[in-house]
Amino acid sequence: MRIEIPADKKLVHETLIPIRWGDMDAMGHVNNTVYFRYMEIARVDWLDSLKAAPNPQGEGPVIVNAFCNFYKQLEYPGEVLTRHYVSNAGRSSFDTWITMARADDPQTLYAAGGATTVWMDFPSQRSAPLPDWLRRIVEG
Repeated sequence: MRIEIPADKKLVHETLIPIRWGDMDAMGHVNNTVYFRYMEIARVDWLDSLKAAPNPQGEGPVIVNAFCNFYKQLEYPGEVLTRHYVSNAGRSSFDTWITMARADDPQTLYAAGGATTVWMDFPSQRSAPLPDWLRRIVEG
């Protein structure tokens, strides 16, 4: 499957992630659970690039759902090229979408997934409005 950039989603970040020997399962390909780890690494790398790491005494993002569709097996050795998109800014939430390709085959879609992210006030354990700086990024 070829990668097509969705028109309603905004590309905000790319990350290269090494495929580790231990990421594979007995079938010789990357275990399905590891794809969720790759998406987490991509999201955290994006947030770190914004200097927006979660603050347990303040506010930050939490994932309220996540999904992944698998198209082609990833195998060791190699690097995963993740492309991170955002869309659908709400009062306190937005959607993230992540595509996964091999760095040596960047136009072939190996997997794609995403999550709904809610901005939280951690001390109160309640959702909080998206900060203006983040809303500007998501809305473009």
